[in-house]
Amino acid sequence: MAVRAAVLPAIGSPLEITGIDLPDPGPGQVRVRLAAAGVCHSDLSLSDGTMRVPVPAVLGHEGAGTVVAVGEGVTHVAPGDGVVLNWAPSCGACHACSLGEVWLCANALGGAADVYARTTEGADLHPGLNVAAFAEETVVSAACVLPVPQGIPLTDAALLGCAVLTGYGAVHHSAQVRPGETVAVFGAGGVGLAALQAARIAGASKIVAVDVSAEKEELARAAGATDYVIASENTAREIRALTGKQGVDVAVECAGRAVSIRAAWDSTRRGGRTTVVGIGGKDQQVTFNALEIFHWGRTLAGCVYGNSNPAEDLPVLAEHVRAGRLDLSALVTERIALDGIPAAFDNMLAGKGGRALVVF
Repeated sequence: MAVRAAVLPAIGSPLEITGIDLPDPGPGQVRVRLAAAGVCHSDLSLSDGTMRVPVPAVLGHEGAGTVVAVGEGVTHVAPGDGVVLNWAPSCGACHACSLGEVWLCANALGGAADVYARTTEGADLHPGLNVAAFAEETVVSAACVLPVPQGIPLTDAALLGCAVLTGYGAVHHSAQVRPGETVAVFGAGGVGLAALQAARIAGASKIVAVDVSAEKEELARAAGATDYVIASENTAREIRALTGKQGVDVAVECAGRAVSIRAAWDSTRRGGRTTVVGIGGKDQQVTFNALEIFHWGRTLAGCVYGNSNPAEDLPVLAEHVRAGRLDLSALVTERIALDGIPAAFDNMLAGKGGRALVVF
């Protein structure tokens, strides 16, 4: 059956909106009709080669939709069920999974190398980050679908699959922000806005948003920022001025750039904690000297997928949504059709923040 999709023909090439031939689900697979898909900066990183992906591929890893059909052996969902796509399903058997660190599963992205569909001309297509959400429908492993929590609209649920899990997890699981602590979030895109809301939920006393664009201040303050700083060479100094010259307890870096990682580190107090969420290229080199590492006693940590377990965290996030503590609509700056994805990529390159949401 042919459906429309956004295909990446080669690394560095523009996306092509075209028809693809999607098969029926095989054993252990699920076919999903997408309701919405978020346009994430990670998709841009896949398209430009910062992160490796077999091509040609259908990108998109943040989505939700309705089950159309299931293959043999699938019992946890059925046709008609609403589901959230999980782009990094854990295998449960590798060393990381045995330690309970399912976000570091060694086999999570194994499906990205599979051929899951074909172009109308017969060329093999791979599912970028397992789920290929930039399409009207997709076929995924049953491990890649989780039931949508009760009371969450499908279009909103799409954001739970990456931006919210990552931003919330960075604050609650990685940085473990405690009530009364001060927090700075670097980057006010979709993940950054989710992190700002998560810091507010955690009870942070001061929440500083940092971004290169003055246009994002309103979005950031609506998400929970108490202060807003335009990124510059003086960022750390400005944040210290806002915190009694001490620096924040926690910095969450969502841009993946060497300059912002360094600024996040410099913005924390002695003994402070910096969590890096942003995905940067190999050319983004960050340097520290041995004396400052000793003197400041700070912690710098990476964070994959918010250090989250989607199966456990989705119900928690849904409860925050239902209680009004987490506003998913505040993460969305525009709702677009499938054809609008290339323009959304251009907006990300231009530093325009928030989240574009593809609504099918």
